Amino acid sequence: MKTPTGKHALRLVSDRLAELLDVDPDAVDVRSSSAGADGAARIAVAGFEFAVHWRTSGVAATVDSAAALAVERAGDAGEQVMPLVAVPFMGDVGRERCAAAGAAWLDLSGNALIMAPGLRIRVEGQPNRFKRRGRPSSPFAPKSARIARWLLMHPGAAFSQRDVARATGVDEGLTSRIVSRLEEDDLIERVAGGGIRARDPDLLLDAWREDYDFSKHDIRRGHVAARSGEALARPLCEAFGQAGIDYAATGLSAAWLMTRFTGFRLATVYLAEHPTDDLLRELGFREEATGANVWLVVPNDAGVFHGAAEHQAIRCVHPLQVYLDLLAHPERAKEAAEHLRAELLRWRSDG
Repeated sequence: MKTPTGKHALRLVSDRLAELLDVDPDAVDVRSSSAGADGAARIAVAGFEFAVHWRTSGVAATVDSAAALAVERAGDAGEQVMPLVAVPFMGDVGRERCAAAGAAWLDLSGNALIMAPGLRIRVEGQPNRFKRRGRPSSPFAPKSARIARWLLMHPGAAFSQRDVARATGVDEGLTSRIVSRLEEDDLIERVAGGGIRARDPDLLLDAWREDYDFSKHDIRRGHVAARSGEALARPLCEAFGQAGIDYAATGLSAAWLMTRFTGFRLATVYLAEHPTDDLLRELGFREEATGANVWLVVPNDAGVFHGAAEHQAIRCVHPLQVYLDLLAHPERAKEAAEHLRAELLRWRSDG
């Protein structure tokens, strides 16, 4: 479905509000204050008034700025006016950004979260009706994500595109295209002299998190007898190192080595190549999905190894990669991800 723009989009938003509040669309008062592809309006419906900011994209940075503007406009208009962000489809990160800003939201795909005195609307689970065909590949595609990784590994520092290309092993043409996309999504900024850096590292990481799919790696699940997670992970990694296989732990085992947050059962290890059957037999690896306590992962791009370092004599991927991977892991992985981010990825609090 084609994404609506300007006044047409604002009219669809007002119709959606009328539907949610069960009133006739003709009873809605729409006062547009600005309109281009994006737009803003004051919308009064069923005794409630909203300061609405429409954006044609639900990407993280766009929603973040729209939420801030909606809150500001609502504050200027009076206590009874509610800030509301509207987009074609709101992803998880956008929802989190709206919640953090104190803004309500709705999308034209049928989802909404609007909470205020006398009003509670929550609709979830509707699919994106506005997926774009022919949209350029994501700046967080496997190889493309090397750019975001490099900038997040060096927050606050600015680099020329050529330096980024050389550091990440991405050719200059692809680097230029990725940088353009990141600029378009307002995730990076240029500084004096033309260098680029993350505009808001937390926001860049959130945008990457929303796009990242751990299941796209080649994952081999199995079981190795062990008394504990540490007693499992350490011999595994040592065996891969001795066999000359480039490896790095991730997930729960890496999070534990870095922060000691929680015990774990599942050991996940990135490998540059599949281990031989002989090595797997020596390790006692038995392939099985149910009850697996080992995930051996050949990544879809070698960029996952960038920034890897030893922690307690075990090589682990960079905390950025651990954080992303944890979100697809079981046990207490999501809590471990939040703890690791708070401990090791604290850009916002550090200013």
